[in-house]
Amino acid sequence: MSDAQSNINNRPPSVAALFLERIEATPDGEAYRYPVPAAGGDGPDEWRSYTWAEAAERVFAVAAGLTDLGVEPEERVAIASNTRVDWILCDLGVLCAGAATTTIYPSTNAEETAYILADSQSRVLFAEDAGQLAKVRERREELSDLRHVVLIDPNGESAEGTDDPEGFVVTLDELIERGKAYLEKHPDAVRDTIASLRADQLATLIYTSGTTGRPKGVRLRHDSWSYMAKAIAQTGLARPDDVQYLWLPLAHVFGKVLLSGQIEVGHVTAVDGRIDKIIENLPVVQPTYMAAVPRIFEKVYNGVANKAKAAGGAKYKIFKWAAEVAREYGRVTQENQRRTGTPSAPAGLRAKHAVADKLVYGKLRAAFGGRLRACVSGSAALAPDIGYFFSGAGIHILEGYGLTESSAASFVNPGEAYRTGTVGKPLPGCEVRIAEDGEVLLRSPGIMEGYHNLPDKTAEMLESDGWLHTGDIGELSDDGYLRITDRKKDMFKTSGGKYVAPAEIEGRFKAICPYVSTILVHGADRNFCSALIALDEVSIMGWAKEHGLAGKSYSEVLASDEVRKLVEGYVEELNSGLQRWQTIKQFRVLPRDLDVEHGELTPSLKLKRPVVEREFGHLLDEIYAGTRED
Repeated sequence: MSDAQSNINNRPPSVAALFLERIEATPDGEAYRYPVPAAGGDGPDEWRSYTWAEAAERVFAVAAGLTDLGVEPEERVAIASNTRVDWILCDLGVLCAGAATTTIYPSTNAEETAYILADSQSRVLFAEDAGQLAKVRERREELSDLRHVVLIDPNGESAEGTDDPEGFVVTLDELIERGKAYLEKHPDAVRDTIASLRADQLATLIYTSGTTGRPKGVRLRHDSWSYMAKAIAQTGLARPDDVQYLWLPLAHVFGKVLLSGQIEVGHVTAVDGRIDKIIENLPVVQPTYMAAVPRIFEKVYNGVANKAKAAGGAKYKIFKWAAEVAREYGRVTQENQRRTGTPSAPAGLRAKHAVADKLVYGKLRAAFGGRLRACVSGSAALAPDIGYFFSGAGIHILEGYGLTESSAASFVNPGEAYRTGTVGKPLPGCEVRIAEDGEVLLRSPGIMEGYHNLPDKTAEMLESDGWLHTGDIGELSDDGYLRITDRKKDMFKTSGGKYVAPAEIEGRFKAICPYVSTILVHGADRNFCSALIALDEVSIMGWAKEHGLAGKSYSEVLASDEVRKLVEGYVEELNSGLQRWQTIKQFRVLPRDLDVEHGELTPSLKLKRPVVEREFGHLLDEIYAGTRED
């Protein structure tokens, strides 16, 4: 047995136990870095820190406060908040109290928030602010199990005019003070609870945002997270001297799993979930690694391309040349790494790359803080052309793969040996096999216990011997790299009998068109493929200003003949690289961008195909009107 496998097999039963080990190992080491807005909102944020010992003091107080409120082991405590350091400390407090965290996206509406709280039977809710509390008050009659709401940020909150029971709402500061008082009487209470935790106890109930129907609660045990912590550490991707920039939503399993890995490795995590602050924060935080979803990299790439285009002909020509050099350099060095173990390139390509680095790539790396060693991309597929661009520019995007049902991390690309277009190799302790129909099946200690209160749904996904049906179609290379080709349910057959993988086509278009926000390829049982295309407002409005459409609104620009011709050119470029049956015969530019608020994207920015096809069904009807089936 290897040392890595032995380390995983001998893991403690919970992340709470790992947290104790971390506190004892590096009590004075910096754990979390977080922003505090300047007084009056003027000027840059001030970044402050918690050491591991300081974090533990607050975590133990939260845990003791929950115990004093009567929370029992495995009872659910929900968190509805944006990503912030308090989310992490409250989550750890829940785990150290022996309870289980229910995650709720802060963007979730009142109806679905109430559904999740009721279905999970959550006893306590950590609500970020008055807006989250208002959702509970709106649906109070549906929440008979909810005893308390702990308000993280009480600014602007008032109980006047409400029918809250006495003690129903407490602030986080009040809970912490209550916990400290409890610990004075019972100093060993939290440590005793941690010591009593079993590996098979429920730790987290994550509700999948889902692309159809009600969200399902995925039951993840304490052992799932301790396994993930050890497995992530064994990959070597994170180091003790790293600074991670964490902005991902912690209600999503991708963000959540990063917390476990950090506790095991012991590096610093800078936490700020404000997406509009990412560009501003990166040069300040200067992270060495960060995780993101593909949409972020697509927006960065499109932003750089559009900035170069706006600067004029010469600069745009330089950018386009540099982008092609980056892609070629990325492909060649990765191929040589695969064949020889060294990421080398021919002398001529190295010379071109050195020039392009001075002109373009260096500035791009500086925008990411200048110290970025690697990014981890997950949650959806990254277009290979965009991956190769960043690879050649010296920003190494390591694609990974997993599901909420597998505690997020099942595959990840291995450091310098990463391969764009694949999701890498399985983490230590994870088994994989490809079913006869191409579906990827997984088995590991990170696999869920099942869906909460949904035994029939559990049986559909989880076999009795522990194999999880992912619903994804994939291919394994001879040396163990996995390539995901599409979602099983998203692949479709045209009326001519040809199979089409829409995600592959959509990814290609995103790498070609710098103005696209989202594209949906449609064609199930149709006689040709079509596309609904949403354009990014900032990018297309910048183009419009330079092409005679200044003064027109976003919706007017989208409806213009000029934009249609612009997009048509990119569609023709896309089609030139596709098989005949894959080509986009017709398309429509959508009248607005797709978003989470309209329910067209999940909070992790995945496309909800059925919702979009229903919302814009009239456009699809228009496309296929008068056509006949083959």
